[in-house]
Amino acid sequence: MGQPVRDYLLTLCVTAAVTYLLTGPVRKFAIAVGAMPAIRARDVHREPTPRLGGIAMFGGLCAGLIVADHLANLDGVFELSNEPRALLSGAALIWLIGVLDDKFEIDALIKLGGQMIAAAVMVLQGLTILWLPIPGVGTVPLTQWQGTLLTVALVVITINAVNFVDGLDGLAAGMVCIASAALFLYTYRLWYGYGIEAAAPATLFTAILMGMCLGFLPHNMHPARIFMGDSGSMLIGLVLAAGAISVTGQVDPDAMKLFAGSERQATHAMLPVFIPLLLPLTIIAIPAADLVLAIVRRTWNGQSPFAADRGHLHHRLLEIGHSHSRSVLIMYFWSALIAFGAVGYSVHSTSMWIVLLIVGLSALGLILLLMPRFTPRAPRWAERFVPPRYRRRRRETEPGTGSSQGLESQQGPLGDQMGQNGHEAAPQAPIAAGVSGVNGATAIGHRSRFADRRKADSTRH
Repeated sequence: MGQPVRDYLLTLCVTAAVTYLLTGPVRKFAIAVGAMPAIRARDVHREPTPRLGGIAMFGGLCAGLIVADHLANLDGVFELSNEPRALLSGAALIWLIGVLDDKFEIDALIKLGGQMIAAAVMVLQGLTILWLPIPGVGTVPLTQWQGTLLTVALVVITINAVNFVDGLDGLAAGMVCIASAALFLYTYRLWYGYGIEAAAPATLFTAILMGMCLGFLPHNMHPARIFMGDSGSMLIGLVLAAGAISVTGQVDPDAMKLFAGSERQATHAMLPVFIPLLLPLTIIAIPAADLVLAIVRRTWNGQSPFAADRGHLHHRLLEIGHSHSRSVLIMYFWSALIAFGAVGYSVHSTSMWIVLLIVGLSALGLILLLMPRFTPRAPRWAERFVPPRYRRRRRETEPGTGSSQGLESQQGPLGDQMGQNGHEAAPQAPIAAGVSGVNGATAIGHRSRFADRRKADSTRH
């Protein structure tokens, strides 16, 4: 049992290392070829930032697949299944479309057509949904056309859900990493816990996807030095969808033999197990909800569903007063709660403590969501390990005056509005949230290298 874990960990580390090391040269390449558009009226970032980060992520994907093919415990995935090759073919196609869009900003309908073609390429090579577990009915086999249409729809929806949420530095990569970690835990349990070999490809895909995101995140955290662009957001969305499709429609419920009785009873009893895998939107519920709300909002306003606006969930977090970093952390929290909560409930659906834990954490998340200007303070012994804004304020007495002045580090424009000498500064007007737009890769938020433009006399006595 330990050896497969080490092989997956090695694959993950190699993928992350290759992605991390390639991102720097890719950034220079993006600047050289001009893949860094000028600031638009709806953008908030203060200077042009290069895109094309998906090139490094695709290099990490290829490196992970090559390493896995040479490991004794993982090479069987390539011998017994054609799904890794199907994933690589679809990923290469969607990545190429994304690179062209990052450079030339191609039409949205062309991108949609490319997404459907990439999904169809994977279907033709065997990466498709074969059957569905329907509660009260049992395992329902799908015809070729039904499986193809469902697979293509699932891939396109997942790609666009991830693309829509890619609006803050580090947001999309972090949320997909959380989703893939939850999916990895479940697929690994299916393969090595129950000996279901059909879950092996999905386990490998999710491990590689985690490495791609972890390797890119250090370059993409606020303030981002490079954006992943559509070449990255569509790529990781496709890999996530491929992992969910691989394990959803090809794992027979009867293979686990957890329940006695008829197949209908077994499928109904195992519904909590298959819900997170049947629709990856359950795992990435936050970007999926954002996608649905954006389509409804734009259609209601008489706009195209692909039109750019400023109403995404992460934009609203900025508008109510959360800082850039806190907005990202809040989205991380809800993604982890939904993903790991769904997987945990699928494993122990009869345990009431799982439900109570999810409810308690949800309440905590709501409290944090409604307190945009609350900054937690780390204990004294941990201050050296956290950013300055989370350290306690230290006051020093000035010679001859007896007055004290806070030495707290400067906050971001949407963080704690505290001026010098402990006076509360006038609340700053919320920065108009930027938009991912056609490319889905615009960073939002304040860059620390730019001075705060608040007036010096804005303090309130």
